[in-house]
Amino acid sequence: MRPHRTDGVSLSFGILFLLVVAWWAVSRVMTLHLPAVGWLVAGGLIVFGVIGLLGALRSARSAPGPAPAPEQPAEPELPGDLTAEVHASIVRELLDDPADRFSQEHPGLTTDQPRKE
Repeated sequence: MRPHRTDGVSLSFGILFLLVVAWWAVSRVMTLHLPAVGWLVAGGLIVFGVIGLLGALRSARSAPGPAPAPEQPAEPELPGDLTAEVHASIVRELLDDPADRFSQEHPGLTTDQPRKE
């Protein structure tokens, strides 16, 4: 199992659950005459405040620096000493269908196989 980053939300709810269980266990052993709802809400607010404070301190310590500026894409290099127009004409010629070119150069010849479209 690989180590991973701590999930703050899961940790907060886990600690809150443990505090509720601890409160229940202490109330079974000792009799405390406290208004339960008021103290529970106050304790929960204090716990969430401490967790929020720790989270803010942690994020301030590990704040990343400014992101580097993205590089401008370089112009594509053309092979050899070709100009852009010559290169474009070569690419167009390669993309043309050779069967069409052959039928234009030799109009009298027909093929026995049907064309695939």
